[in-house]
Amino acid sequence: MSDFYEVGPAEPVVISTRVDKVSPKARREHNVRAAIVIAIAMFCLLPIFVMSMTAFKTRSDAVSAPPKLLFKPTLEGFVFLFTERALVPPARAQELLASDTTDLSLFERVALSSGQEITGPSDYVGRLKNSLIIAGVSTIFSVVLGFFAAYAFSRFDVPGKDDLMFFILSTRMLPAVVVTIPLFLMYRQFGLHDTYQGMILLYTVFNLSLAVWLLKGFIDEIPLEYEEAALVDGYSRIQAIFKIVLPQAMTGIAATVVFSLIFAWNEYAFALMLTSDKARTAPPTIATMLGRGGIEWSAIAAGSLGFLIPVAIVVFLLRDYLLRGVTFGAVRR
Repeated sequence: MSDFYEVGPAEPVVISTRVDKVSPKARREHNVRAAIVIAIAMFCLLPIFVMSMTAFKTRSDAVSAPPKLLFKPTLEGFVFLFTERALVPPARAQELLASDTTDLSLFERVALSSGQEITGPSDYVGRLKNSLIIAGVSTIFSVVLGFFAAYAFSRFDVPGKDDLMFFILSTRMLPAVVVTIPLFLMYRQFGLHDTYQGMILLYTVFNLSLAVWLLKGFIDEIPLEYEEAALVDGYSRIQAIFKIVLPQAMTGIAATVVFSLIFAWNEYAFALMLTSDKARTAPPTIATMLGRGGIEWSAIAAGSLGFLIPVAIVVFLLRDYLLRGVTFGAVRR
């Protein structure tokens, strides 16, 4: 005879909505950490703040000692950055500024107020375009080639893998000044001097070692079982790479893109020695910017500010991938 049990009504489940109070000590520690982070961020952003202020100063305000924190903003630095000018007699400048019949633009008025007359555009926009082309294309090439090389080193038993990886890394250790003269002679011989192709090839080679090492670390963290399951399901090796490995490695790819782009964007020595006019990038142009009778620090600050904006935009767009990319692998499986 089976036993019967009487089942009573189910008791209601009480969900606690109590929120534990944060102790005063924990709150103080949190506030201290937040204050430290804010102080470090302000210290790191101080050069950018000073550069931004200098871009809107006159030449006299830019070189004043001690530095002026309160000043009348002007576009003089941007006018000197984007235009070529010639000195004009003060009487002629005042006459043009006072004339109602002369249709002067804002830049022309700013230039005349400083005793100069605009004669044409400067080379800054063209140099910035060269930086965008050379840095962007070389970054794409280095990341694409680095991804497939890193995949091969990560997934296959390559003979002499450790020696090859060290050799790849050693190319990054080589100072640019050591190879500048040989590269200059070689580029002149092969017609690559002052060309987009030569600079893209050079930046790609120098960025490739960094891309391989960074991406190999990310690919090593992707379980091999994912690809094996895809191969068992009938995927080819290329399909497994694009459908399995590539999406999983997007954080590492984004981090590699940022670091490679920053190197190619900021590179100075090769751009100075291996270019002259057609393919010259912005860094040598900004550093050698001289004005009429002195260095135009406001124009240099304005050029540096404009040079900073494209990279800041790229980093901002990839910020989520970059944050996960630089911390990927911190917690082991």
